[in-house]
Amino acid sequence: MTTPTQKRLKTAVVGGGAAGFFCAVCLKELSPEADVTIFERSQKVLAKVAVSGGGRCNCTNSFEGVTDLKQVYPRGHRLVKRLFNLFDHRDAYAWFERHGVALTTQDDGCVFPVSQNSQTIIDCFLREAQRLGVEIRTGVGIKSLEELADFDCIVVTTGGSPRREAYDWLLPSGIGIEEPVPSLFTLNIADEALRSLMGTVTESTVMFPGTPLKAEGPLLVTHWGLSGPATLRLSSYAARLLHENDYQLPLSVNWANRKPDEVAAEIQRIIQLHGQKQVVSARPFALSTRLWTYLAEKSLGQRSQNRWESLNKKELNRLANTLCNDSFQTNGRAPFKDEFVTCGGVSLTSVNPTTLECKTRPGLYFAGEVLDIDGVTGGFNFQAAWTTGVAVAMAVEGKSNLL
Repeated sequence: MTTPTQKRLKTAVVGGGAAGFFCAVCLKELSPEADVTIFERSQKVLAKVAVSGGGRCNCTNSFEGVTDLKQVYPRGHRLVKRLFNLFDHRDAYAWFERHGVALTTQDDGCVFPVSQNSQTIIDCFLREAQRLGVEIRTGVGIKSLEELADFDCIVVTTGGSPRREAYDWLLPSGIGIEEPVPSLFTLNIADEALRSLMGTVTESTVMFPGTPLKAEGPLLVTHWGLSGPATLRLSSYAARLLHENDYQLPLSVNWANRKPDEVAAEIQRIIQLHGQKQVVSARPFALSTRLWTYLAEKSLGQRSQNRWESLNKKELNRLANTLCNDSFQTNGRAPFKDEFVTCGGVSLTSVNPTTLECKTRPGLYFAGEVLDIDGVTGGFNFQAAWTTGVAVAMAVEGKSNLL
């Protein structure tokens, strides 16, 4: 119950997505007497959660093998590290299980509901919001902060947008905006021979020559170019570089995912064991037949039908180079359906690094992808939503104690 000296805090959450719901629910758990209303401009809440992870919702990650958060948060890693002291991936895992969502961790560290259905996460949020008394208003688009003048606190959780004008309604608050550009997307490659390998998946390393930007993991060949976790991760690291170059950059692929000396040693091994076989018939590193045939023909042409022992040193070097340093030219990007992420948004210099409250307008907070925080694929963006949502909930709850 409220005491005679305690005010019933009114909080508006603008945006009915992952960060918005998590913030609203956590705030009501911390401060049951708080008046919390979620405003969503569309008729459907949590739409991005529904389609995430192929409809399974990759809700967080084990972070196993992550030695520096910059590896998984190209932008905002310092702030995320600070806020992890309040609520990290272990806390998120415990929160969902405590609220009836059984989770499972895959070998790659990605965490999903045991149900393998994003609806389980959505139902959890809707159930908890109803239980705690969070009001949800759909079909209500907020175009000005002044529309919410009756609220003590405003939490903006509208997500990212590739259009700068999407942030115009926030500019009167005095915040800075980092130029929004797409992140997490697949790459178009205008190479018909490569595209003919559509459906091929292999563990590879991709990089932009002349830069330190590279990523490794499963690489998927599609009918438009390259996709898969390795491509998506690289696109996140290089989001601004690609944007500045109109998505036209040289790209290097290490199909073998090995060092040059390891590739050279494998080729010598094959020559010793299978020198009488055709090049296309004896495959290094257990590459798929389709991929190896493509690489051999790209390197050697018709000579790929010859025996291994007939190749000269120049041909062997060319083959090794294609295996570990194949060259392509990117020819634009392809959005990752409804899941693509935006880097940019509300500048982190505009908010308090602990509370995420606007420095120039007290009572205004930001959580989720509307901030200039974005992660690579693998559940890291949802984790940022949970972490920033809790940080804001704790800050607003603390403010209510001062009223």
